[in-house]
Amino acid sequence: MIVWGGNDQFFHFLNTGGRYNPSTDSWRSTSPTNAPSNRIGHTAVWTDSEMIVWGGATITGGFHISNTGGRYCAQAGAPTPTLTNTSTRLKVLTGDNVLIGGLIIAGSDSMTVLFRALGPTLSAFDVPGALADPTLELHTTDNMGHDVVVVTNDNWKESQQSAITATGKAPPFDSESAILRTLAPGNYTLIVRGKNNGTGVALVEAYDVSTGANSELLNISSRGFVDTNANVMIGGFIVGSPSNFLVRALGPTLGAPPFNIPGAMTDPTLELHDANGAMIATNDNWKVDDQTHQSQQAAITATGKAPPHDSESAILRTLAPGNYTAILKGKNNTKGIALLEVYNVP
Repeated sequence: MIVWGGNDQFFHFLNTGGRYNPSTDSWRSTSPTNAPSNRIGHTAVWTDSEMIVWGGATITGGFHISNTGGRYCAQAGAPTPTLTNTSTRLKVLTGDNVLIGGLIIAGSDSMTVLFRALGPTLSAFDVPGALADPTLELHTTDNMGHDVVVVTNDNWKESQQSAITATGKAPPFDSESAILRTLAPGNYTLIVRGKNNGTGVALVEAYDVSTGANSELLNISSRGFVDTNANVMIGGFIVGSPSNFLVRALGPTLGAPPFNIPGAMTDPTLELHDANGAMIATNDNWKVDDQTHQSQQAAITATGKAPPHDSESAILRTLAPGNYTAILKGKNNTKGIALLEVYNVP
């Protein structure tokens, strides 16, 4: 929906407005560039690519009824994306215990995203047991809900070397994987495996490399086997503009119907850190805020995304622009398959 023109409380005529995105329940201002003159009482028709404005009353040269109009592309000024980069580090095993990432693109425009799967790079940071040769798959679903493989990659230079290099985010090692794609709004899944069933610690990343797209990363998630010590699940995300975020850690939900995933973690815990490593919040059981020891059940339930089981964890916070890290561990050093999620809940 687009609202444009009219007058404010001081009866100033306007040539600005806003676009409403129902998928995020949010407004963004339209750009005044090349907009028709300020007016009220006009007729406006949206053609699916531009708005035709005609007539109404203007104050150009004095108040009068206008017989003029304009063709106006009422796109919002390029907003600062809320989530611009996400990453997860985890030990990649085989079978159901590979690293699985999910993301939701919301908005009206397609988004160009660079996905990377790194392994050897981690060795340079002294991460023990790094995955020697990661592979990457990008999946979506068709209209019938069937899984569709969009593209796969083993070594990133195979097919998109120049385009990936141009993003400034090419993987440091030839054996690492990358996929650069322009994606329509929707749900997507990433799978990181070791080539020839190799195992080891890997990092999967998603970068929004769009310019001025009216779309954003609304939700990100990672699923895999959570071990102990250096092999817990570590998720990172970069916030580009202030918003409310819900971070969840699920385990029992995965083991229950309809998922019935064997070896699901029974009691996940959650930590949220800022760019300096300082602890922002921790949580064990989602209904109670670990910092205040008060109930947070109502606030989290109001987001519509409360964890299904009491022993699962959640942190709801308003976050300023910056880098953040979420760490998912098993309580008392337990292990199992768990799901880490980050939701933008404006």
